[in-house]
Amino acid sequence: MHVAIAGNIGSGKTTLTGLIAKHYRWTPHYENVDDNPYLYDFYKDMHRWSFNLQIYFLKSRFQQLVELKKNNKKIIQDRTIYEDAHIFAPNLHAMGLMTTRDFENYFSLFSIMEEFVSAPDLLIYLRASVPTLVDQIQKRGREYEEAIRLDYLTRLNERYEAWISTYERGKLLIVDVDNNNFHESQEDLGKILNDIDAELHGLF
Repeated sequence: MHVAIAGNIGSGKTTLTGLIAKHYRWTPHYENVDDNPYLYDFYKDMHRWSFNLQIYFLKSRFQQLVELKKNNKKIIQDRTIYEDAHIFAPNLHAMGLMTTRDFENYFSLFSIMEEFVSAPDLLIYLRASVPTLVDQIQKRGREYEEAIRLDYLTRLNERYEAWISTYERGKLLIVDVDNNNFHESQEDLGKILNDIDAELHGLF
C-alpha cells in the first residue's frame, strides 16, 4: 500500500502525513527538508540554485521510491516525484529562474526514472488558497521560507490545479484545506480518514 500527499508549500502535507501514519500505523516518509543542502541558498537566489535544488529533490524522491519497493510496507509519503517534474521545475523554467538547457536536462533525467517507479495507490491533494498557504508558512516560522514570493506561490497553485485536473495515474482524493482544519480538529481529520477508507476499501 502506497498513499502519497501532494500540495503546495505550506498546505499541510507533513502534518497530515504524520496524522495518517499514526491512525493507520503506516510508515511515514517525509520530504527531506532540514538536511537539504540547497534549500536556504535557493530562496536567497532562485536563478543560481534552481537546477541544483531540483536535481537534489529528484534524486531524493527516486531513492525513496526504490526503498519503498524493497521493504513492502504500508507507506504514507509526503510529496511525490511527479510534483517536482510537472510543477516545480516547469514553474522555475517559465519564470526564467531555470535555463532551457537545465530544464531539458532535468526533465530528460526524470523521464528515464519514471519508467522505474509506480504511482501511489491513492494520491491525496491538499488544495489551499494563497492566503492560507502564507498563514501556515508564517506559523511554522522556517527562516529560509521568509523570502518566498507571493507570485511564486500563486504560480505553483495554478500549476497544481492544472496537473490535478488531468491526473489519471490512480485514485485521487482532494482535500479543501481552507475549509478543513485537520491540524486541530479531530472531526475534520475524521472526514479525511473516512474518505481514505472509502477510496481504498470501498467503505461508504
